[in-house]
Amino acid sequence: MNPLIIAYDVGTTGIKTCVYEVADTIRLLASDMEVYELHVLDNGGAEQEPYDWWHAMCSTTRKVLLKNSIAPNRIKGISFCAQMQGLVLVDREGEPVRRAMSYMDNRAQKQFKDGMAHGLQIAGVNVFKLLKSLRITGAVAASVKDPVWKYKWVEANEPELFERVHKWLDVKEFLIARCTDQFVMTEDSAFATLLYDTRPGRKCFSPEICRMLGVNMQHLPRIVRSTDMVGGLTARAAAELGLDEGTPVFGGGGDASLIGVGAGAVDLGSTHAYLGTSGWISTVVDRQIVDTGSMIASIVGADPRYFNYFAELETAGKCLEWVKDHLALDEISIYLEKKQVDEGPEAVYRNLYDYMMDAIKHVPAGSNGVIFTPWLHGNRCPFEDPYARGMFFNISIETGKSDMIHAVLEGVCYHLRWQLESQEKKVKTSEVIRLVGGGALAPLTCQTLADVLGREIETVENPQNVGAVGAVAVAAVGLGIISELSDVKSLIKVTGRYTPNRNTREVHDRNFKAFKALYRNNRRLFGLLNNASKT
Repeated sequence: MNPLIIAYDVGTTGIKTCVYEVADTIRLLASDMEVYELHVLDNGGAEQEPYDWWHAMCSTTRKVLLKNSIAPNRIKGISFCAQMQGLVLVDREGEPVRRAMSYMDNRAQKQFKDGMAHGLQIAGVNVFKLLKSLRITGAVAASVKDPVWKYKWVEANEPELFERVHKWLDVKEFLIARCTDQFVMTEDSAFATLLYDTRPGRKCFSPEICRMLGVNMQHLPRIVRSTDMVGGLTARAAAELGLDEGTPVFGGGGDASLIGVGAGAVDLGSTHAYLGTSGWISTVVDRQIVDTGSMIASIVGADPRYFNYFAELETAGKCLEWVKDHLALDEISIYLEKKQVDEGPEAVYRNLYDYMMDAIKHVPAGSNGVIFTPWLHGNRCPFEDPYARGMFFNISIETGKSDMIHAVLEGVCYHLRWQLESQEKKVKTSEVIRLVGGGALAPLTCQTLADVLGREIETVENPQNVGAVGAVAVAAVGLGIISELSDVKSLIKVTGRYTPNRNTREVHDRNFKAFKALYRNNRRLFGLLNNASKT
């Protein structure tokens, strides 16, 4: 029998547990998903309960094995693809001392200002600390959402909890600790702390950067590679998961590292776009590049030969979720009346997102002049502003909800175009872009992105699962099933291609110009309305 690997795709809103068979392809055999809560606080905080992740991981593992009659001894390894730049502070027993702070948490404005945004500055960062950070780490903690400022926030605001801290972990590292009793960070997670010395021969947390930012190095765990086996499942963890004790547990990687791998965008110069809860544009490069003005940096990935030149959008699919809840649900009586989907003609739609996409497919390019900005929880790239927010612009008496929903889809694509243009200042992006994530399931989204970017878009099978495929790939390397990560490209097939419609170019160019101006023209007002310290 071919080996089976379990990949845990640990997202912001839920965990998806996937069982894959690895042979001449990476084939999905079974999966199960469970959701959990993201606690968004009034002060800019965004938190999650770490045990929500663990309980969902255990529940879905047991279900997927039972429902598909998969014997635990067939599982040869488990791996992870997870949200990144969370802050999970644990005590010596591995118990969280507080709720985890999400990558979306932006409450540490004071800590960022005190630690980095003072004195002589470039791009809002102290020039001397900027240069030191770039020299050592190849990046800089220039965003209020970076984990070090969350760490400093806890130190300043919750000293009694901070006293109990033994280790600083990220999301998947907490789950690895529950599995193995080992406190580790993979190289990509270590880099995401922006405390990691990337210089040749170093590859460790930097004492110099830790001193500069006031981080206790005793809190930092051991660093491992994504393909390393961290340990075997403990008896306790195996019993809770329904797996065999000793099952190998691999480091895996963050979503920013492994989604590109699972997309097959692994060659030098390959560019992929991701549309999930968040979104991004990422290009594979062979050196560290930083654009502090646009908040783009080369991040450490799963393949030690390359970096990912990475531009992030905090809320992408989250904007469509907002639309679903606030602009669509109240108009679709089937959902309000809680009917079964097979009771009416709506049964042809797989879910409400499909219904929305069908409802707006006849809206012309440009959404009849309506523009939406997808900054529902601040923004990081190509501008850093925790106070930026979404808006609908240019609504007229003729505007309908279909125009507004269509504008949300275009607004996310306009922002990705802005990020792509920002990347082009420093690197050559690929002419063909691989689109993955849940957004790639909708042909309208794929075609709209092709039209807005003016690039050919490719999609792959099960694009919503590519992070899990990347996690399987690193475990397969660790198990010796495949020789290196670049081999995964031959195992991933293109299933869709979308060519830009040149007839829409003029209207998209016009709207894109206005889209960028909306931030510049409203920056001061965002701060006035959303910075509580100024009210």
